[in-house]
Amino acid sequence: MQVICHSSDRTLSPCVATIGFFDGVHQGHRALIAQVCRIASAKSLQSALVTFPIHPRKVMQTSFCPELLTTPSEKIKLLETTGVDHCFMLDFTPELSQLTAQAFMKEVLKKRYNVRCLVIGYDHRFGHNRTEGFDDYVGYGKEMGIEVVRAEALPFQEMPLENAQTDLTDRTTNSLVHVSSSLIRHLLQEGEVERASMGLGYAYFINGQVVSGYQMGRKIGFPTANIAVDNSDKILPANGVYAVYVDLDGKRYKGMLNIGVRPTLNNGPERSIEVHILHFNETIYDHTIRIEFVKRLREEQKFNSIEQLIAQLHRDAQCAETAL
Repeated sequence: MQVICHSSDRTLSPCVATIGFFDGVHQGHRALIAQVCRIASAKSLQSALVTFPIHPRKVMQTSFCPELLTTPSEKIKLLETTGVDHCFMLDFTPELSQLTAQAFMKEVLKKRYNVRCLVIGYDHRFGHNRTEGFDDYVGYGKEMGIEVVRAEALPFQEMPLENAQTDLTDRTTNSLVHVSSSLIRHLLQEGEVERASMGLGYAYFINGQVVSGYQMGRKIGFPTANIAVDNSDKILPANGVYAVYVDLDGKRYKGMLNIGVRPTLNNGPERSIEVHILHFNETIYDHTIRIEFVKRLREEQKFNSIEQLIAQLHRDAQCAETAL
């Protein structure tokens, strides 16, 4: 995949493209991108994505926290696995936000990126005020020589997963829901990392650096690595204890991780991320670490004594071993 940040100084090959922020590069995104690649192959054209390095809303509202599933660099690495030819990184600006859908198609898609066919996500709208819909895009496309094709949403039950033993249904209406970044964020906020990972097509992960902490874990027989996530916009799952895989210095380990405020130890309201790597006892301060969430073992809870906490940690370690 060729990442193109500035296209004004080059002549681009005609392409089939789609537009989106692609946060998480989840199964729905992959189905959309696969359709782009199929159409491009059938038309003997290049396949392309138009995306943004920074969340458009954050450009317009600097205080906005997008709660990202993937950082910009993580997103690029995931997009590279989709087989698409080009990724156009479009800087979202206040001026760009004022373009109508018609002007965006003409000035950006047609003139800048040489798009011959545009594949639109089932719920995607673009242009100032987002008042226009698919039929409008088709009409504008006919005027300027861009074929517009609508992609269908990906129901969860149709996702190509080998171990899809549960489904993603709306538990209030029992109706099938579609895979989306907002749905996956909601699942993570509820601590449902297994279902979130099914929607993503891979285990949800965070990257960060090991920093010094309270060192209480070592005193009670469960040394932990405190993690500072490398991007503050990255969403964290709900507070609780999780079975995780830990990638460190080129090796993979099993671990159990706690996200929360450590209520038994009365460390105040500050949220922390601590992982106990099973069968591991090395000093790893300042090392880069990657955590993949596999299963939530329990909610964070306050115990009446350190002894009760230690007993529960032993049970958690056994549960983590089983889950992993």
